[in-house]
Amino acid sequence: MRVVSDTSPLCYLLLIDEIAVLPALFERVLVPRAVAAELSHSAAGRRLQEWIAAPPAWLEIRNVPQPPLELGRLGPGEIEAITLAEAIGADLVILDERKARQAATDRGLPITGLLGILARAAEKDLIDLADTLDRLGRTNFRAEPKLFKLLLEKP
Repeated sequence: MRVVSDTSPLCYLLLIDEIAVLPALFERVLVPRAVAAELSHSAAGRRLQEWIAAPPAWLEIRNVPQPPLELGRLGPGEIEAITLAEAIGADLVILDERKARQAATDRGLPITGLLGILARAAEKDLIDLADTLDRLGRTNFRAEPKLFKLLLEKP
């Protein structure tokens, strides 16, 4: 499965100590150079910088062809993630920002977000969803509280 991720899902998985769900679910995840640059930026914080400075074997950083102009309203990581996903015919793009998700969907790309990744991980018994959502809720991650509730009520 060819999976591309934007910056935000990686950040939050690292912050809540659940980054291991990605290789457990997908074996390999691709990120564009802009995502690696965002993770290594001084504003990202030391933990993220150290992680991307020595990325795990399952994370592949890729160069991206020239992005389409119509994606210019998105952030650099989002633009390159969508462009990379299109270039390789990705099976899934992991994006959290609403405008980026809409742009990817408009281009026919299959998407999920951090909460979708956590739901998949819980279905495979890789995480305790209630505990993980509790830890996520203590970060600055923004989502409608009803989304957390829906995930926890899912059979």
